[in-house]
Amino acid sequence: MSDDLPIAEKRASILERMAGAAKRAGRADRPVLVAVSKVQPDVRIKDMLAAGQKTFGENRVQEAQKRWGETFAAHRDEIELRLIGPLQTNKTEDAVRLFDVIETLDREKLAKALVKAAEKVGRMPRLLVQVNTGQEDQKAGIAPQDVEAFLALLKAEYDIIPEGLMCIPPVDEAASPHFWLLKKLADEHGLKTVSMGMSGDFETAIELGATHVRVGSALFGARDYD
Repeated sequence: MSDDLPIAEKRASILERMAGAAKRAGRADRPVLVAVSKVQPDVRIKDMLAAGQKTFGENRVQEAQKRWGETFAAHRDEIELRLIGPLQTNKTEDAVRLFDVIETLDREKLAKALVKAAEKVGRMPRLLVQVNTGQEDQKAGIAPQDVEAFLALLKAEYDIIPEGLMCIPPVDEAASPHFWLLKKLADEHGLKTVSMGMSGDFETAIELGATHVRVGSALFGARDYD
């Protein structure tokens, strides 16, 4: 898709492709498009909001605070804001205050910090558990074989019942087996939300059961890094 197209046209094209993937899979539900606004300039965010986008994903707490707590604060109550990047425990309180959903719960220490922050702030965002489907040493997430025990721990020790799972497949492997595994794990544990698929593979993810796809560059255009 050309970067020269207006944001609204890119979004319409992505939504059409998502609908096609859902139809091919025989799905009656409508997967949610999460617009990944990481490192995007304000003008693109403004255009995306004007196009009617209501769900945004942010990778970093500090960047999200500036964008949605300052620049676009007037729009904050209109959107659902999801943290899709790793969360450090020293940023937990800020994250709990800002985000509607945190997709990257991946360790007991973070669960404990989230509960503490929620008690202080008076609210708990909805939570997803990140699964390291490729079992990559450098990547966060619970190993697939440990998901059952981790979910049991969250419920027993912290009264946390996540609403779903998320994953980021290895970049050098086919994504399909990882998407299939994540959906299988979600189904086994009665979890309805499955966040998987990005710009290059969101159609495959939807065909394999994604309820949420996280799309950045294909939606906004190439990121403007300094």
